[in-house]
Amino acid sequence: MAEETKIEVPAKFKSLVEEIKKLPIVELAELVKVLEAEFGVSAAAPVAAAGPAVVVEEKTAFNVELKEVGAQKIEVIKVVRDVTAKGLKESKDLVDAAAAGTAQMVKEGVKKEEADEIAKKFTAAGAKVEIK
Repeated sequence: MAEETKIEVPAKFKSLVEEIKKLPIVELAELVKVLEAEFGVSAAAPVAAAGPAVVVEEKTAFNVELKEVGAQKIEVIKVVRDVTAKGLKESKDLVDAAAAGTAQMVKEGVKKEEADEIAKKFTAAGAKVEIK
């Protein structure tokens, strides 16, 4: 068993600690969640990194966002229709919104290769996209 370390409670916190000790476990758990949310911290014990055995999960799903339409708006509408299978009106509305300065999500949750292909199509039509 691990050895417990006795922590001396500073005098300025003694009354607060005594009040917390009186709380039922359910309320104490709720208090912990509130404090974590309020201060952006975690009450979980920090875990040391295991050196080279640490695995970083690689992103597998990407989103393609239309940032700028460019001069060839009709070509961009055609690409949107091709990529999304939306109708003419929906594609035009999406391109119009992007032309007005609001970035528009064109395709979500696609593989990296597909996202790159979509980006190439938009670039060829004169538009600017961002893969996220």
